Amino acid sequence: MDKNLYTRPGWLFLMMVPLLLACASATAATAPQEGFDHDTTGFILSGEHTRLSCESCHQRGIFKGIPKTCQGCHAQGGPMPASVKPSNHIPSGAACDDCHLDTSWATARVDHVSVTGTCESCHNGRMATGKPSGHIQSNNVCDDCHTTRNWAGARFDHSSVSGNCMRCHNGVTATGKPNNHLQTGSDCDVCHRTTGWLPAGFDHAGITSGCANCHNGNTATGKPANHIQSNNTCENCHRTTAWVPATGFDHSGITAGCFNCHNGATATGKPPTHIPSSNVCEDCHRTAGWVPANFDHSNAGNNCNSCHNGSTATGKTPNHFVTTLQCSACHTTTAWLPVRYTHTSMNYPGDHRSVRNCLGCHTTNSETITWPFAAYKPFCAGCHANSYDAGEHKKVDNPRILYTVGELKDCSGACHTYTDSTLTNILKRRSGQHRVTDGGW
Repeated sequence: MDKNLYTRPGWLFLMMVPLLLACASATAATAPQEGFDHDTTGFILSGEHTRLSCESCHQRGIFKGIPKTCQGCHAQGGPMPASVKPSNHIPSGAACDDCHLDTSWATARVDHVSVTGTCESCHNGRMATGKPSGHIQSNNVCDDCHTTRNWAGARFDHSSVSGNCMRCHNGVTATGKPNNHLQTGSDCDVCHRTTGWLPAGFDHAGITSGCANCHNGNTATGKPANHIQSNNTCENCHRTTAWVPATGFDHSGITAGCFNCHNGATATGKPPTHIPSSNVCEDCHRTAGWVPANFDHSNAGNNCNSCHNGSTATGKTPNHFVTTLQCSACHTTTAWLPVRYTHTSMNYPGDHRSVRNCLGCHTTNSETITWPFAAYKPFCAGCHANSYDAGEHKKVDNPRILYTVGELKDCSGACHTYTDSTLTNILKRRSGQHRVTDGGW
């Protein structure tokens, strides 16, 4: 080497060449070359990233190993001084770019798929739109009805609604009762179900007007063409629990005779064993009950035995008093019992109502009897002399004078009490104390 090299003017430059080459080599490793395609690194620069200097991400000239995901940089304790997820961020497992754009960090499109918190944690009226003051009264959570795709157009869940139906179904908030609705004071849920507005399980309990308002053949089934001729209202015969069979039939509005229906075809008619009679049905039968019949004997004549023979109608019982009289002599057509036979003979004083059985007097089961105490016939004592209690029949108290049976043989006569034995002044008047019609002694 020329020993005068270091004394020449260009020697310093020559000595710096290796150092410059080394520096150039080092710089090439830490700075992109002009026209470098960043897309080849796997991280495409877009949005706000295009306006950042290289040193914002490649600090200290480091290129290799730089994170390629948002959360790689935008995380607490990350390698870069980038914005991180704040502590009050929506609980979510989504990646940053699922919601945020690289053009603007603040403008985010929320992806609810990965949100791990409840709707109310954000939709509380502060962080995001919450339940408005006019919201339907309900203790449901948001996602019971709303979807994350569209807040409006909720699929309504009635299970937790705390208010009544009409608070919403009023024609404003939700579909309400139409103008042609049945007249009723019932609330919606009495008939309608939350699973389907129709069909309605109709409850007639709240109906405020007559059945025919709906059961007119248009709104609901009405009276058919072959209906019994009647001006009754529906509810007189039909029940709301079942249209047929009709119960509690009310004949009050029937405009035609019984036989128009009770002819054996439309309704039960006269059976073959019916009593021979020219009466119409209503002469004997009642609309409240077909049997028993309140028989009208006006067209039956006096021959009671023609029906009351034990077959057609109730007849004489085996222990009946033996008599040749017709039934009507003792019995009446209004009531078979009690027996009300009136003795017309002068030898019998009136109708003894307390005697319920003829054998009470006719002990021999004969129409004629022998007076037990003939001396007193035809008065009460003729039969009741042995029942007379003299002590109960005072004539004078002091001195004590009693009536005899002969004196009071007609029990319905006078039985006065006198002041003394002269029997001139009456102390107590008694007359008609006993009567055969009293039914008791």
